[in-house]
Amino acid sequence: MGVNDASHAIIADLLAQKTGQQLTENRRWRVSTALAGLFREFGIDNIDQLACMLERPGEQHLATKVVEALLNNETYFFRDHVYFMTLANQVLPDLARKRASTRKLSIWSAGCSTGQEALSLAMIFAEQPGRWQDWDIDIVGTDVSGKAITTAKTGCYSQFEIQRGISVAQMLNFFSETPRGWQASDRICSMTRFQQQSILDYPPAPGRFDLVLCRNVLLYFDRPTRASAFDRVAGALAQDGWLMLGAGESVVGQTERFESSEWGSAIYKPTSVASRVAHSPRIAVAR
Repeated sequence: MGVNDASHAIIADLLAQKTGQQLTENRRWRVSTALAGLFREFGIDNIDQLACMLERPGEQHLATKVVEALLNNETYFFRDHVYFMTLANQVLPDLARKRASTRKLSIWSAGCSTGQEALSLAMIFAEQPGRWQDWDIDIVGTDVSGKAITTAKTGCYSQFEIQRGISVAQMLNFFSETPRGWQASDRICSMTRFQQQSILDYPPAPGRFDLVLCRNVLLYFDRPTRASAFDRVAGALAQDGWLMLGAGESVVGQTERFESSEWGSAIYKPTSVASRVAHSPRIAVAR
């Protein structure tokens, strides 16, 4: 099922308005596939009919459904495992030394999808009780997708989801099988909380984080929006904190707020410029 230019523009504008993401030409092919379930639900025959419906007043519910269907919520536990090992063996020990006096760590998982990233972090802390005993660990996950956040808040995953990225020992140690699926234990859920929010909004409390994970989120932004997102993260991150991006992302040529670190291509640190953007103007993203 093809997508003509006018219909594509209506859907692309909707996605950009709600999320800041760009529905570029190289993503155009997946529109029909992503919306197939919604077509069946609403009895829609084609993209052109959907575009016409979206132009009518009072179709906010349909618009929300379209945006949710187009969002890429692909994730799994310990995605890009080597990067999580860098966190466990390099970044978190560094933060343990820096925060030894307060014994508090605040972490932001931006674009957390259905919660596996935040829970992966919680498992790292739980597996190192000698280092993190009596620490206050706060991991907040945010995502623009309300559907994804609902799943993250439940902490319950299907057999397929639970088998992606974790060992059998971790599965049995941190999850319990229930009639609804595999339920995360209180031991790791107690370190995490989730809320629906765009990365282009004001950062979530507590305002200054020791570590921010923003992985595979910026790929879908155009250059100005990506720069604004970096400003948001810079304003949320402590000057001696760390930023972790996805495998295909980089700060090089994208922002002056961050620079490379000694710990590989995924880990970045704020520059002196970053400290001056903590209260940059809010970027309007419609709800």
